[in-house]
Amino acid sequence: MSGNGFSVRVATADEVGAIVEWAASEGWNPGLSDAALFRAQDPEGFFVGVEDGVPVSAVSVVNYGDALSFLGLYIVREGWRGKGFGMATWRAGLAHAGTRPVGLDGVVAQQDNYRRSGFALAHRNVRYAGTVAAPTASEAPGIVAFGEVAFESVLAYDAACFPADRATFLHGWVSAPSHHARALLRDGRLAGFGVIRLCREGHKVGPLFADDRAGAEALFDALLAAAGGGLVFLDVPEPNGGAVSLAESRGLAPAFETARMYTGPVRPVAADRVFGITTFELG
Repeated sequence: MSGNGFSVRVATADEVGAIVEWAASEGWNPGLSDAALFRAQDPEGFFVGVEDGVPVSAVSVVNYGDALSFLGLYIVREGWRGKGFGMATWRAGLAHAGTRPVGLDGVVAQQDNYRRSGFALAHRNVRYAGTVAAPTASEAPGIVAFGEVAFESVLAYDAACFPADRATFLHGWVSAPSHHARALLRDGRLAGFGVIRLCREGHKVGPLFADDRAGAEALFDALLAAAGGGLVFLDVPEPNGGAVSLAESRGLAPAFETARMYTGPVRPVAADRVFGITTFELG
């Protein structure tokens, strides 16, 4: 897509890193390893708009097999807004999804625009934030290091909580140096898992999946202990009342909200197991 000195193309690895830095400058507080881990899922799913050789806009539309695409990192740099570059980049990115349903987490100010592009509300997500001391008690029974769990069982559990298979993404997400992952076993069976990652500011927990609130609390506390406490963020799907209660019980307060929206039907998930979504950028 080009004309009048503007074109949209697939971003290079270095450009994906730059796009994540743009997100940081917008106050989105990405994780330290996000650029490489995001790109690993779909290297062709990151797009940059270039005006006369200068990168000015971006969007990611990451494909998860044939089941789902997820849109994020939609940014037009300050000074280049209002010129149509954003919409041209958006359209080029969406073309990458083909016939797949597309999801996104939309900020309040843009939700009407997303509806006009065919997105419909699934549920609200609320980002909870707060400074929490690292738990001093020993880990709850059943909490284990991630390496003690067969990865196949993790993939099966994740498939019940996320509307597409994402083995490539998960493999990197649970093992990155700036991430801590923990699993919960009950009677030898996987009953939940979670990840906490270091961000520009504090840590974000995500995903946080568990059979019930007690399991989610045990995982949350184990992850917080691994990170050493401090400022923490948890992105909670509002319909899960247990997730809301968990966040509030740990002293976290609402700081931000998005709308999870899709362009079409997606694979059903066990919503009662989702206590924290993975990321606003990749779902």
